[in-house]
Amino acid sequence: MSPLPELADPLWLALLAVLPLLAWRHHRRGTTGALVYSRLPERAAGSWRLHLPFYLRLAALALLVFGLARPRLGYAWEESLTEGIDIEIALDVSGSMGAEDFQPRNRLQVAKEVVKDFVAGRTGDRIGLVVFSGAALTQAPLTTDRDMLRFLIDSVELATLPRGTAIGLALASAAARLEGSAAESKVVVLVTDGVSNAGEIDPRSAAALCDGLGIRVYTIGVGTDRAVPVPIGLGDPLRGRPIVERVVRRMPVDEELLREIAERTGGRFYRATDPEALAGVFEEIDRLETTEIEVKRFVRYREAFQPLAWSGLALLLLPFAAAFFRVTAEP
Repeated sequence: MSPLPELADPLWLALLAVLPLLAWRHHRRGTTGALVYSRLPERAAGSWRLHLPFYLRLAALALLVFGLARPRLGYAWEESLTEGIDIEIALDVSGSMGAEDFQPRNRLQVAKEVVKDFVAGRTGDRIGLVVFSGAALTQAPLTTDRDMLRFLIDSVELATLPRGTAIGLALASAAARLEGSAAESKVVVLVTDGVSNAGEIDPRSAAALCDGLGIRVYTIGVGTDRAVPVPIGLGDPLRGRPIVERVVRRMPVDEELLREIAERTGGRFYRATDPEALAGVFEEIDRLETTEIEVKRFVRYREAFQPLAWSGLALLLLPFAAAFFRVTAEP
């Protein structure tokens, strides 16, 4: 914490305007007076010594003026009071998220990178992660630990849960994590590329639950409408090891359902058909869900005029001290 210099009473510095006038008057009197420099020529060697006592007094006056202005060093620190937002990200990990229409990466890989960037920018908020396909699992609780979140997002893999796309179950699980939150604003960001076809909870019922709890839901439909290669895991009957085959399929997004969920809860629906669009969606959500931060600034001052005052007094006393020692040195 570096000190911040300032003057407490800067109006005293107006007295410095008198110093050039005093110097001008001193030299003018020295050139017009017939007896002041009668024993030495005006430009004689060593004539500066005649003016030295005057300039010492002038410097002393300048130091005393700066002392009256009260220079001081301020040591400042800030206290941030953050009214954060609790955000649950519900990320689809069903097999269709392996579709490779975001070449050279698949939908899940792109979504994970964008989610990590989003998390990194929300420094004042608690964020949790729910992954889902045919079931839902809390991957990360609400936390401000960005390093842990990054690690857990990186560890998300395809087809680690039962098959299907249980959008209603994902929303209900995210809402359950936010239900006890004391945050002023609670948000779910639902990222999916499919049609709800699994789970015991209807998506519309889950949306009504979120609405009742004051939770806004932003829905993001990921992927294009065209047929794309989708890796399918198969068992090799000869070697007993899994093999992956790519099947070209069209993976439709239920835009009507996702739009209805968002509108019911006061959120918005977005369609992301490429990595740039997906990143833009999260940037827009970041702008919509702003965090209120109140910053209080405190400054502690230390007075610094004492060295100037003592130096000014020393310069005033210097001619008297020199005269005293000259007298005592004479026989």
